[in-house]
Amino acid sequence: RRMLQTDIHAAYVGDPAAQSFEEILLSYPSLEMMSIHRIAHELYKLKVPLIPRMMNEYGHRVTGIDIHPGASIGEHFFMDHGTGIVIGETAEIGNNVKIYQGVTLGARSFELDVHGNPIKGIKRHPKIEDNVIIYSHATILGGDTVIGHDSIIGASVWLMKSVAPYSTIYYNLRSDK
Repeated sequence: RRMLQTDIHAAYVGDPAAQSFEEILLSYPSLEMMSIHRIAHELYKLKVPLIPRMMNEYGHRVTGIDIHPGASIGEHFFMDHGTGIVIGETAEIGNNVKIYQGVTLGARSFELDVHGNPIKGIKRHPKIEDNVIIYSHATILGGDTVIGHDSIIGASVWLMKSVAPYSTIYYNLRSDK
């Protein structure tokens, strides 16, 4: 419950359009998904079969946000315009992180066994440290990729390597005027 309260607070302070805690609680799809995910994640850690996946798939259908129940997400987390966000099973997200629509925290590739099948249980998704903002449609891939604390990842950035703390990474699209 406390974790969800920090998520509501993160939405209130992080979204200039938010008018009240009640509005966030009753109308923000990202909060609905986080309510589902926080419970599903606890069940996942207890190794409850199937139910955590069913819960998160229900949340995905309802909100358009796809978070695997294995993903670890810290407190004070906010997804602004959450549609299209994908967070993989082994992703780790610290405290005070804000991400926008269309962000993917995914796998770069899969290690294969001798039969050519993906090996289960290996870290495949990035780690996002505390106080990070990831803007719309950024893609961050790989289990060895770490986004250092207090960093900003700009819109449409594609990363497959780690970023030092206090970094600002953006896509520079030149326009000829």
